[in-house]
Amino acid sequence: MTSFEQEYWKLNELVCGIDEVGRGPIAGPLVVCGVILPKNYFDDRINDSKTLSFKRRLTIFDVILENAISIEVEVINEKTIDQENIYQATKLAMQTIADRCKADYCLIDAMKLESKKTCVSIIKGDSKSISIAAASIVAKVIRDQIMLNFDSVYPEYDFKNNKGYPTKKHKQALVDNGYIQIHRKSFNPIKSML
Repeated sequence: MTSFEQEYWKLNELVCGIDEVGRGPIAGPLVVCGVILPKNYFDDRINDSKTLSFKRRLTIFDVILENAISIEVEVINEKTIDQENIYQATKLAMQTIADRCKADYCLIDAMKLESKKTCVSIIKGDSKSISIAAASIVAKVIRDQIMLNFDSVYPEYDFKNNKGYPTKKHKQALVDNGYIQIHRKSFNPIKSML
């Protein structure tokens, strides 16, 4: 999990891992995160956020907050996602973090970026790079909390369980109640309801 980082750590350079959570849901924001870990940092609990239980993610989230040199977060709302499209919104947020972070090297999960900094795109990077995995965990915990907050306001959409993804129950809630402000109007089935 540190082989990509080691290449730059050997040069005494900082590395920022960048990842996103929330490209697939039909409701709620996209959360993009960049994490700079200390040189030669390793914790075998840090892995792709999708492979970790909710409880485990919360524990590791706290570990990352305690140990990271820097954490950058961009939260992109549904209005921007609808205006820009999800790919461009993701790319723009990742670009912002790459340009703003204090590292000279950025490891990005799958997305190719153009930056003054060296940016390396890694397919399935959240399972190959500790920095990208850390970013995926922080982004996931933040986005899940946002969706839990929305659930307390709109319980009929079951956001606490579906996190905005188009589950059967979520789609039925759209039929029964219509869409709300946080639904992405450029995504189906909302798009076909307009």
